[in-house]
Amino acid sequence: MNKDGTFQKNIFMTSTKTNIKSLTHDELQSRLLGLGLKKFRSDQILKWLYTNYALSFEDMTNIAKSERSLLSSVFFISKPTVARTEVSNDGTQKFLFELEDKHTVESVLIPDENRLTLCISSQIGCRLACRFCLTGKEGFQRDLKSYEIADQVLEVSRILNRGESCRITNIVLMGMGEPLENFEEVVKAIKVITSSKGLGFSPRRVTLSSAGLVPEIAALAKAGVKVNLAISLNATSDEARNRIMPVNKRYPIQKLLTACRRFPLEPRRRITFEYVMLKDVNDTENDALRLVMLLKGMRCKVNLIPFNPYPGSEFKKPDDVVVRRFQKILLDHHYTAPVRQSRGGDISAACGQLKAREPMTCNERLTI
Repeated sequence: MNKDGTFQKNIFMTSTKTNIKSLTHDELQSRLLGLGLKKFRSDQILKWLYTNYALSFEDMTNIAKSERSLLSSVFFISKPTVARTEVSNDGTQKFLFELEDKHTVESVLIPDENRLTLCISSQIGCRLACRFCLTGKEGFQRDLKSYEIADQVLEVSRILNRGESCRITNIVLMGMGEPLENFEEVVKAIKVITSSKGLGFSPRRVTLSSAGLVPEIAALAKAGVKVNLAISLNATSDEARNRIMPVNKRYPIQKLLTACRRFPLEPRRRITFEYVMLKDVNDTENDALRLVMLLKGMRCKVNLIPFNPYPGSEFKKPDDVVVRRFQKILLDHHYTAPVRQSRGGDISAACGQLKAREPMTCNERLTI
């Protein structure tokens, strides 16, 4: 700072502003020190961003005006546009976010008794091309940045804060994309979501769902983040899984389950195996018995998910009696195996249906 109270020109003051949400806590502290500001300003700024939902530096009233002016000359605060919202008959809400480059991504808010779960995306599209998933059929556009992942939580929290007093209780990275393919940005986003200096969610309330990238599962255990792990298994033989999930050709079931057995679990924590049930593909009694043997000795539960059809799908949902018979075999062998009821199917918000449709026209918005 100069003697007259103005700030001296600094190497950080370039013509291109930095998205302040792209910086970690330590990176932000370093940048602020380089600007001649005190370290404690980083905590204040992060609280304004993630607790008070500030959209500009002018909102940060406990920071001196001259410092706010400096911050706004060096940084900007990202904010995705809510391009479309839809509400299901069961209360599920889907949000279509438009990002800075005009790409779109979807998030889904799911109410369930005392829980309010937000399902967020990690990529625009997906490379894995699981045959039962609509997202994969749309192709892959790009990875999301860490702030684009965390911003989904922040924006929905901001919307909820305007209305009722309800708050998001759980976060699942189970939307568009394979989180572990976007490893570095996802880990960085999780740190923001779970940090007391970020969005402040308990790691026990955050779940990462993966199709089973074996090296990245091991890396996640060493990455310094603690989250619940869910694995999209969906078959009990390599032949069947190869057909519906091409990733299995790289990481067959036994390699995947070995990685899961090695994944460190805190007390009373379990790995969740997601099992999308496809009629006449993976829903037989023999499949259930093989699943029992595959998971033997693991601290786990199995979520049974009857397939959510979408236009043009090659698969069908199994009959309820088939689902219940499959479930009974697991229960008889002492596995926790709830049947997950489809939510938001009437607005294409159910598991496997996300595709980031284009924003509505003005006339369509008027009908909501």
